[in-house]
Amino acid sequence: MKIIFLIIFLSGLLTSAGYLPPADQMAPTAWPTIETELVSAGFTDPVHVTHAGDGSGRLFVVEQPGRIKILLNGSNTGTFLDITDRVNSNGTEEGLLSVAFPPGFGPATPYFYVYYTQVNGDNLVSRFSIGGNPNLADPDSEQKILILSHPNYSNHNGGQIAFGPDGYLYIATGDGGGGGDPQENAQNPGSLLGKLLRIDVNNQAPIPPTGDFKTYLPLSLNHSSSTPQHYRIPADNPFVGVPGYRQEIWALGLRNPWRFSFDRLIGDLYIGDVGQNTKEEINFQPGTSPGGENYGWNIMEGDLCYNSSTCNQDGLVLPIFTYLTNIDGQAVTGGFVYRGSAYPGLQGIYVLGDWASGRIWGLRNAGGTWEHTELLDTTLAISSFGEDQAGEIYITDRSSGTIYRLIESP
Repeated sequence: MKIIFLIIFLSGLLTSAGYLPPADQMAPTAWPTIETELVSAGFTDPVHVTHAGDGSGRLFVVEQPGRIKILLNGSNTGTFLDITDRVNSNGTEEGLLSVAFPPGFGPATPYFYVYYTQVNGDNLVSRFSIGGNPNLADPDSEQKILILSHPNYSNHNGGQIAFGPDGYLYIATGDGGGGGDPQENAQNPGSLLGKLLRIDVNNQAPIPPTGDFKTYLPLSLNHSSSTPQHYRIPADNPFVGVPGYRQEIWALGLRNPWRFSFDRLIGDLYIGDVGQNTKEEINFQPGTSPGGENYGWNIMEGDLCYNSSTCNQDGLVLPIFTYLTNIDGQAVTGGFVYRGSAYPGLQGIYVLGDWASGRIWGLRNAGGTWEHTELLDTTLAISSFGEDQAGEIYITDRSSGTIYRLIESP
């Protein structure tokens, strides 16, 4: 009896202190009612929003033509970086597509990373530095880290970069474009396209047995350092030492991954992958995974066979959620697991949306079973979700140039 009383007492104490277990340990509850709250407007084609983790309260809004703006206390306070002179944003899916700040960003680590489409159509991961003004990056400080040669198509550029809980930089690449992955990049272990990559840009990884680092010379000395840039391949990447595989690969079989995120509490990884004609999908990797998942494209589209005579699904990891293209939407936008404190009803729910339909869904793991529901139907062109440092979720509306906050209705 004393033990039971103690358990009940401690459970109540943890609840009153604001502790909630991870989503996969929660008993199913009623879904919350949500709405969007206007934060700021006046942006040009916003496609990404994030924070720097430096306690400043700033949000950084990526504009597809090649600028990053600072959003502070609901106000657009100016341009943080302008590289429109070297960004190709002529296609709907090309441009400056994301920004990522390393762990410990600040005076001791005054640099950050971007992913953008170059004028020649290739995609590039670059590093930029900040001078004396913390609100202004130096556009001439560019150091090219990884050049991703792109086929002669303007679509399927992927485009998100983010630091994982392990401190490594993850890079989502599209399959190179064209209907159905005509060059078979997503399933090609020798290609970096159609993949999720994992590299070390902070020289924290042990030297892998196959070599120290990869070196990429800049294509041009314009807007770049003349010194070759280096990154290490983490020794525990899943294909280190495996013949035929690019060792940067963390996961493969992706078509056009549009926004991935890590659950900041337990490290689980969610990837939104845009479908071809039939299914949009969300892929999942538990935080304990050693990597190496094959998410199926172009053998599978979502949970359906795609243009394959055998449709051999051996070794493939199927999505945890799909919906019908051209019925429920046309292009999935991956989101975040809510881990903020302002809206308890959202706690542990993964929120995702669709760029074309504006619909927003919630997804959660209830005792090993994935549940989902539509949370809100909007008119937004949802180009990205983002988090602030406190874990609150934001939405970029590309068509109106507006940033919204996701809130729980009273």
